[in-house]
Amino acid sequence: MVSAASFQAHGQTADLLAPTGTLRASINLGNPLLAHTDALTGQAAGLSVDLAQALAHRLGVPLALKVFNAAGKSVQALSEGQADIGFFALDPLRGEGVLFTQAYVLIEGSYLVRSQSPVTQNDQVDRPGVRVMVGKGSAYDLFLSRHLQQATILRAPTSPEVVTEFLSQGVEVAAGVRQQLEADAQQQPGLRLLPGRFMVIEQAMAVPKSHGAQAAAQLDQFVAEMKRNGMVAQSLQKNRVQGASIAP
Repeated sequence: MVSAASFQAHGQTADLLAPTGTLRASINLGNPLLAHTDALTGQAAGLSVDLAQALAHRLGVPLALKVFNAAGKSVQALSEGQADIGFFALDPLRGEGVLFTQAYVLIEGSYLVRSQSPVTQNDQVDRPGVRVMVGKGSAYDLFLSRHLQQATILRAPTSPEVVTEFLSQGVEVAAGVRQQLEADAQQQPGLRLLPGRFMVIEQAMAVPKSHGAQAAAQLDQFVAEMKRNGMVAQSLQKNRVQGASIAP
């Protein structure tokens, strides 16, 4: 870990992380715990935006937000060099095109079913005839695609549309961010969450591989500092995020 002074003293940091002179941040609105559209301003807000603003300020460059409604689109933009930084769940498949930092928050992934469903435990989901709705390209999609052997995965266009598609298509199980599913269950009677979690998501920052390992190392130092100085915790509190914990 480095101090703020040593980070700022690195003469090439801005060139490494913002080679165009503007820090281009890929923001995914598919996970409302980390980014959302502000009802008053219509602009993107949340922890991801706060971190991007803090980094741009540190580098002394303007910030340009590139906002997407799904994680897959946001990852693709970063991988193709359309952005300089992104905010994603750690996943080996995504790692093919980007370089990740250490995690800064942990988020639980859970299952949602109808109240009358015979499924009562997480280990009952992976069975023949069970269909699981996930957000296309989300961390849950990537994880469950590797781990479910018998259940069938169906994909909603984005994570916020999972429960809508789950209901309209009569699917057995919905998978996603626990807090989002809880909020949906409160809006729609006759639904319940399964106890526990099927995965813990490690949320990290990333740069495109084309930026190089040195850029990734500088960004990792920034993430470590933002955890250590309380900025991540303060942003979670400011944005009233519940259910996300600071990564060790």
